[in-house]
Amino acid sequence: MLRISEHIILQDWELTESFMRASGPGGQNVNKVSSAVELRFEAERSPHLPPPVKARLKRLAGRRWTNDGALVLQCDESRSQVRNREIIRERLAELIRQALVAPKRRIATKPTRGSVERRIKAKKTRAEVKTLRGRVEGD
Repeated sequence: MLRISEHIILQDWELTESFMRASGPGGQNVNKVSSAVELRFEAERSPHLPPPVKARLKRLAGRRWTNDGALVLQCDESRSQVRNREIIRERLAELIRQALVAPKRRIATKPTRGSVERRIKAKKTRAEVKTLRGRVEGD
């Protein structure tokens, strides 16, 4: 079980972990031990996430979202498999917490009357400057 918030708790069947050998530092140990973790979260099928949260999670996940609606995360930062599991579970929890926050709706505003008048006055001034740049008529 993975607790995201007081209302959202992910069950074990929704999460699948697989382990593989990691690249990078670790000496001979890196060739023997499967310390990298790949976490697969079946987000589309999860009964604990409401549809708007799933949509925001899909947008946040980007390329990590698969065609069948799963979120796939990988971690090979640590030499320890246990530490990599902790890191990847915390990343998943943080991603879902970000998706829980609904963006504020933008309220369209109208420019003030004074700002419209100032803009038009500036445009007229600029137009006048440009018209005075024309050819000078000789007497």
